[in-house]
Order: sequence, then C-alpha cells, then structure tokens
Amino acid sequence: MFFLSLLCICGLLLRGDAQDRASLWRGNDRSGRCQYTFTVPSPAEATCPQAGGPELDGLKARLGVLEALVAQLGGKDVQPRGGQPGAAARPQPELQEALSRAVAERNLLQGEKERLQRELDTLKLRMEEMRRETERLRSRPCLSQSPMAAATATHVSLVGLDSTWLHGAQGFQEVKAEVTEVPAPDGNVDNTGCGQLISVGEPVTHRKADNIAGKYGVWMQDPEAVSPYGASMLWRIDTIGTEVRQLYGYDDMEQLSKGFPSKVLLLPDPLESTGATIYRGSLYYQRRLSRTLIRYDLASENVAARRELPHAGFHGQFPYSWGGYTDIDLSVDEKGLWAVYSTSKAQGAIVISKLDPHSLEVKRSWETSIRKASVANSFMICGKLYTVASYAARDTTINQVYDTATSQLKAVSIPFKNKYGYNSMIDYSLAQRKLFAWDNFHLVSYDLRLGRQQAN
Repeated sequence: MFFLSLLCICGLLLRGDAQDRASLWRGNDRSGRCQYTFTVPSPAEATCPQAGGPELDGLKARLGVLEALVAQLGGKDVQPRGGQPGAAARPQPELQEALSRAVAERNLLQGEKERLQRELDTLKLRMEEMRRETERLRSRPCLSQSPMAAATATHVSLVGLDSTWLHGAQGFQEVKAEVTEVPAPDGNVDNTGCGQLISVGEPVTHRKADNIAGKYGVWMQDPEAVSPYGASMLWRIDTIGTEVRQLYGYDDMEQLSKGFPSKVLLLPDPLESTGATIYRGSLYYQRRLSRTLIRYDLASENVAARRELPHAGFHGQFPYSWGGYTDIDLSVDEKGLWAVYSTSKAQGAIVISKLDPHSLEVKRSWETSIRKASVANSFMICGKLYTVASYAARDTTINQVYDTATSQLKAVSIPFKNKYGYNSMIDYSLAQRKLFAWDNFHLVSYDLRLGRQQAN
C-alpha cells in the first residue's frame, strides 16, 4: 500500500503542470522512524484554515501548565491557556492555613492591646483622683485637738501602796496612779430622730458580685414596702452593660448574702448608672441616654409615670468624680424623694430637687456651690445632702453638708472608709437607717450615729 501511494505521488510529480511546484521531503520523526513528506500546493485555495492538530493542542497544553506554574510562584492569579480562570493558581492548603493563623494571631493581639489600653485609662483616672485628694489634704488646715477632759472622764485608783503608809507609819511613800479613760455619756446622740450625722461605722460586707457585670451596681430596701412584697425585701441591680434591665429581689438579707433571689423583674426601659432608688412600692430610675425619670410599679410590673427632669445633664455631662454616667442620683430620706444632678445653667454645681413621688414633678429646687465633679458621691439624710471626698482612697472623709432647710453649706470631716477601693454607689437606707454602698463588686453597709435634732 505504501509503495502504491508512493508511485501515485511520483506520477504527479512527473506531470508538467505540477513538477515545478511539488516537493518531497524525507527524514526521521521523533521516534526515529523514516518518514516521507510530500508538499503539493492547492490549485484552488490561496490560504489554509488554521487547524489545530494534536501537536499544536499538546503544545498549548504544555504552555498553559508552564504559565500556571510561573503564576503560582509569582503569586498572581493568571488565566492559563485553555483552562479555567485561577484553576492552576489556587493557593495551596498549607498557605491558606498559615494565612488563617496569622489573621487569628493579629486579632488576638489587637484585642489584648485594647484591653491594656482600657486598664491604662482606668489607672490614669485613679491617679488623677489620688492627686486631687492629695492636693485637697495639703490645703486643709490642721484641726485643733479638743481637750481630753471634754470627751472623757478620768478614773484614778491608788495601787501598790505600802501597807505601813496605810497604817500611819512616818516617812515619805511613793504614790502610784492608774489612769483609765472612760467614754463620757453622749447625750446628743439620737438615732431615732433627724439630727445631723456625727459618725459612720466600719463597712460590713454582705455579698460579692458573681461576674464583671457586678463591678458597679445599686442595692436598696423600700422604707414603705407595698404588698405583695414585705418590709424585709431587698433589691439589687448590676449596672455594667448597655442594656441594664434586670432587677433582682431577695426575701431578706440572708438570702441576699447567699445569692438566692426570689424575684427577677425585666424593666421595660434600660437603666443608666447607679442612681436608682425604691420607695412606696415603686422603683425610681433614670432611663438610659436621656434625662427621663421613670417610676416602675413593682406590683403591676408596669411603668406608672415618666417625666423629664428639666435641664438635667445626662450620659456623662455632669457625673461624680468617678464617672460612670452618674449624672442623676435619686434617693429617699425622712423628707421624701430627691434628685441630685446639675444643669448647664448651674455650670456643673450640684442642684437638689424635691420630687413628687407619684408624678415625678419637681416641687422645689436648691442650687448649691458644690462642684459635682469634685465629689465622689452623695446621699440625703433628713433633708441634708452629704458629700464624700473620694471613691478610691481607703480612708477618706464626708467633707460637706448642705441643709435644704436653711440653704446653708458647711464643711465637715467625718471619717469614711472605701474598704475595696472603688465605691460607685453610696445611699442612705431609710428602712435600716444605715448607708448602703457598692464598693468594687462588694455590697456593704455602714452604721450611722446621728445627733439630736436642734429645736428651732
């Protein structure tokens, strides 16, 4: 067959019309076999269509693989010849895993950096508070020491006398004296009346909060409890978070100390900071991000009243020195319901307002000269506002008292202890006639000594 084909082609070559145009080529192919190739021009076609052929397709495939390898080494997503976009340039699994680990470590380091920055900011605030407290103590004049005889009675007994002296023997004998200080009866103390505060006892710890939400908070007791809750019922709110709504109720102090609430209420509006109080069966609190006051009825579990406190600063405009959005502080004493706050008109000075417990309407206001940001906290007893100098110093003082009956401000120096170093809430409990406080996760109370009320 091969020879027959060869003879036919040779015949064509010998024809006159094609012998000057046909050509014969002989050579070995890639496998080493001898191969004859005849080339005859087409009599009708000027050009040939571009047919691929197996060799050209194979060359394109090898070139595509080469391009893909180059793209992978160079980190580029290049479409290889004859393939899908990015098919050969996909990252290898180990590269993806390394990238994921690097991103996770970066996020972890970023979170740690933010946490350290928050701690640094807190330390700076505490250092500034300590600096202010130091300057205040330096500027205070030394208090004169009162005579010991005015506060104590002296008991003298003769001891160690020689018996011969007692029987009248002649000669000088040494007399030894033993002196004992006995506190004199204080006729001016009356914890059942409404006199001025004389002293504050040591803090008594009742409970430590379970988690970070309880670093700041407020706890309270209704002095005029309303059914279905009894007079011994205590209430607690943890105030860390943007949506503070949970109010926990405890049957008595023992259940509070054990952490066993008998009632949990969900407030309809979120609460701002540690300025809430309870009075006559209602919780009074400031709505978050507003100057709106809310009276929440505990029995019906509904809002009974809401009203804006006129011109009051809120959400960090006029807080106490420790911050915490403590712009509006509500409290209850023998005279009723109070709000302690400031306004732009008062330029940061404390304003005291007496509120109607039903409608929350302001009945009367007093503007003091006490800078709200210069004191750590305050509380009301018998219509008098008392301010605490520091929230962080372990040994500080109650340093000012403002009497709403006379509109007079007086400097005092009553020792006060922040046992755990960060007191975010201090309120007078009319129910127990003690101070309730929230000191760095700890719920503590203080006994009080009040003087007799002076007759007008």
